[in-house]
Amino acid sequence: MRDYRAETERRKSFIRSVLASSCMKGLVYGNSGGKDSALVGILCKMACDNTVGLIMPCGSKQNYGTDKSDAEAVARQFDISTRVVDLSEAKNAIIKAAGEAAQLIETAIANISPRLRMTALYSVAASENRLVAGTGNRSEEYMGYFTKWGDGAYDFNPIADLTVTEIYEFLRYLGAPDSILSKAPSAGLFDGQTDESEMGVTYKSVDAYLLTGTACKNDEAVIERFHKLSAHKRKTPAVYGG
Repeated sequence: MRDYRAETERRKSFIRSVLASSCMKGLVYGNSGGKDSALVGILCKMACDNTVGLIMPCGSKQNYGTDKSDAEAVARQFDISTRVVDLSEAKNAIIKAAGEAAQLIETAIANISPRLRMTALYSVAASENRLVAGTGNRSEEYMGYFTKWGDGAYDFNPIADLTVTEIYEFLRYLGAPDSILSKAPSAGLFDGQTDESEMGVTYKSVDAYLLTGTACKNDEAVIERFHKLSAHKRKTPAVYGG
């Protein structure tokens, strides 16, 4: 196993240096009740006492149930300040308004939630001189399993280099709640949604491919297809240069 004690110190130093250079006073992140947000929240709190986690239910029953209770469990254990911002009505309003201009497809509707959450995070950050901490990991970034201008937006990210496998190892080292370690990875965009069922490949296979370059033929095809189709998410927007 990696030396997560040393890594904890290095990541705390990274967060503190980013915060110091920004001249901001604190941090804010989305406390979703998942593995990634748990690790980011713990590290941010260790690095900066003025850390706030926003729990942002946005429509699905899961957001109000296990997601919220798991988010609260992490916050209690690691003494992280928590606030709830209910975005369900805002999502319904967007769907109604945009639906008058176009027939919205399911993917478009699902992506409203992470974009509203990022809007809430930046609204709080701007009002209280905070930086927004990102919660995406290396596996999701390669697969493009994030929402452009949603959870893909942030001021800094202290876990972007870690695969999902490494995220779980890190959380075990830190003693995160069992509920976080045992639940299936999910973006919580709709009830019953899981990352792996949507992608059609396990994070174990994705991580093995990233770390060793090997995967079974079928998994490699799925991984590379996702990576190719999501290339636009990892690029700086094109601008006219004259």
